Amino acid sequence: MPDISAVVQRNAELAENGHCPEALPQLKKNAPLVTDKELKRRAGLDGVRCAMTLNQPEEAVEFLQFLGREFPRDAEVLYVATHAYSDLSIRASQELVRVAPSSYQVHQLNAEAFEMQGKWNEAAAEYRRILQDHPRLAGIHFRLGRLLLSKPDPSPSEAEEAKREFQEELKLDPKNAGAEYVLGELARQAGQWPEAIEHFSKATKLDTGFSEAFLGLGTSLLSAKQFAEAIPPLETAVKLQPANPTAHYQLSIAYGRTGRKQDAEREAALHRQTAEKANEANKALESGAQGTAPPEAPK
Repeated sequence: MPDISAVVQRNAELAENGHCPEALPQLKKNAPLVTDKELKRRAGLDGVRCAMTLNQPEEAVEFLQFLGREFPRDAEVLYVATHAYSDLSIRASQELVRVAPSSYQVHQLNAEAFEMQGKWNEAAAEYRRILQDHPRLAGIHFRLGRLLLSKPDPSPSEAEEAKREFQEELKLDPKNAGAEYVLGELARQAGQWPEAIEHFSKATKLDTGFSEAFLGLGTSLLSAKQFAEAIPPLETAVKLQPANPTAHYQLSIAYGRTGRKQDAEREAALHRQTAEKANEANKALESGAQGTAPPEAPK
């Protein structure tokens, strides 16, 4: 019986020297059987590169999943996975355009690409074209409404248009928790507490893990001076997002307004702790971003 490590070593070398058609089947078969971690990692990475070179996306994904299980925190594995999945996404989008160039999915891809580029009007035009041809397609009204609110400094008329889009979305998909949440936010920002409470409450019932909706509901109840009613959703928000300073702050207010002094003090202390940690994390991110900036060209 051949030595598995020797077989994998030989096929890894073949892969690295451009002989992917011969190497790939053997790497797929034998890489999981290797006990040497470094050789297993090498074989997996070579398998990904060969599969991508040979345009075999299913094989590439299989190797990526294998590497993800075996080396979940490995920087090189994560780097290769990032590029591989990005490349697979591009290839899939190109295939979509080739086989169904006039489909609504192509227009949706175009809209998403325009959004990423900050081309709000072009993206909106793509979403509206989809709705013109498919007026009962769920999800597009929501995307259009979200887009209108994502524009820098949306005008009151755009905010009103976005609100109508979310309302239309709920007619097609009454279970869209995101649409209920955004309508709740719009009402909260306008000081329309009963309407905000209604939408946030629906969002929490549609998605019991929607922490922002529980926070919005509790905050709106506080603003409506319904202090006791605000406690349960705020407690849920804290449970779902224990590192969120705003949730602790709002819950401390609710406790304080209902005479629960010790609970209020505890949550106020947690607010300070989580806020400090969030500030430290932000500073670390900013410092890291500055540290990775390319050096200036010599003058």
